[in-house]
Amino acid sequence: MFVFRFPRLTATALALSVTLFTATSATAQGAAQGALDDPAIVGIFDAANGFDIATGTLAAKQGASAAVKEFGAMLARDHTGVRQMGRDLAKKLGVTPTPVAKDFALKVGNEEALKRLGMLQGAAFDKAFLEHEVAYHTAVIDAVTKTLLPAIRNAELKALVEKVAPAFVAHRDAAAGMLKKMSAN
Repeated sequence: MFVFRFPRLTATALALSVTLFTATSATAQGAAQGALDDPAIVGIFDAANGFDIATGTLAAKQGASAAVKEFGAMLARDHTGVRQMGRDLAKKLGVTPTPVAKDFALKVGNEEALKRLGMLQGAAFDKAFLEHEVAYHTAVIDAVTKTLLPAIRNAELKALVEKVAPAFVAHRDAAAGMLKKMSAN
């Protein structure tokens, strides 16, 4: 039997998890009030991919190990492609994405993470970046499965989100595996 064990979270990763949980809870509350429609979901989807493009790009430039640099570049590339798929579908459907608010918890959390990561270097950067990616993808997976997918009305949008959801899991698991390997050394 396979049991996935999450690595011990640092204060940074724990704070991000709390921030993302708050974002998920607020999104769920908005859904209950009817505010979470397909344009809002497309906006959240676009923003969430953009956030990981930014952290991936930072890791590709600032990572200490070749593995972290490669992983960061892959994240930026993958999320750029997924974001474009979302934008293309929105255009096809005539949906104008609702931009996330300046105080949207996921946006604020990403800005804070970029600041913290930007101050680190070497192995400390690599470790903090991987912890961030595990926490971020875990929260996004939770938001997608529990809040966004149930709220999507358009079948094509739902199909796109379902199609890319396994990549979010793969990214989380890859980050966790790299973090575990790093901790073992």
